[in-house]
Amino acid sequence: MYHSGSQKGHRIARAAAIGALALLLTGCGPREVETQLEDLSAEQIYARGEFELASRNEDEAARFFGEVERLYPYSELAKRALIMQAFAYHEDQDYEASRQAAQRFIDFYPADEDAAYAQYLLALSYYDQIEEVGRDQGLTFQALQALREVIERYPDSEYASSAILKFELAFDHLAGKEMEIGRYYLRGEHYPSAINRFRVVVEDYPSTSHVAEALHRLVESYLSLGLVDEAQTAGAILAYNFQGSEWYEDSYRLLVERGLEAAAKGDSWLNQIYRQMVKGRWL
Repeated sequence: MYHSGSQKGHRIARAAAIGALALLLTGCGPREVETQLEDLSAEQIYARGEFELASRNEDEAARFFGEVERLYPYSELAKRALIMQAFAYHEDQDYEASRQAAQRFIDFYPADEDAAYAQYLLALSYYDQIEEVGRDQGLTFQALQALREVIERYPDSEYASSAILKFELAFDHLAGKEMEIGRYYLRGEHYPSAINRFRVVVEDYPSTSHVAEALHRLVESYLSLGLVDEAQTAGAILAYNFQGSEWYEDSYRLLVERGLEAAAKGDSWLNQIYRQMVKGRWL
């Protein structure tokens, strides 16, 4: 949706207020029996859509904006109505309809100044559902792909910085889901399965906020399996990158209790990570 602090959001708020005022001044109240839409001009139908949007009747607003596009497909207002329809559907949390309208705008008007916003709306239609999908990460991947489109295709737009932030948060969300599953396996003492999940976080999501905990959980898991070289190496990476964290302190205590130290040992996948991250060697 439009950010409250963005210039675009302010323009929409002003446009909605102007549309509502225009309706009131012309005596066309919001709840009067409607005349046939075919008898109204594109401007009148569009103004009605703005009125409904300002009145928080987003589904009705989307309907009127759609009528502008249907009845006056070659007018300048048809283009504006389409992006407003996508916005209204998003405000109504009808994300599928919002995505379809936004995609139509991109397809029909790829060079328009609002194409960046249409792409951003399309990304939001996935992003805003991330917390609703449980362990199904399909929408998160789709959100990442759509947000990347905003960042790469419209780097100078007012939506690029917000897209970057949301991309990072969505990426972090994927890592968080891996951690959640890994902790579940760890609690059940399914250590190899837990290790596989924590490894994904370390290798595939190294810039997220979950890496420190993943390394600590690897120390726990490997110690539980008696694989001390791997546990020490995970501790060494943790010491190098997150020495001031609670996760390092917990791992340090676990290692010391067993007479071990945080040091790279053996030739496991973690030792390769250590050479890459700490020593700067890739072989």
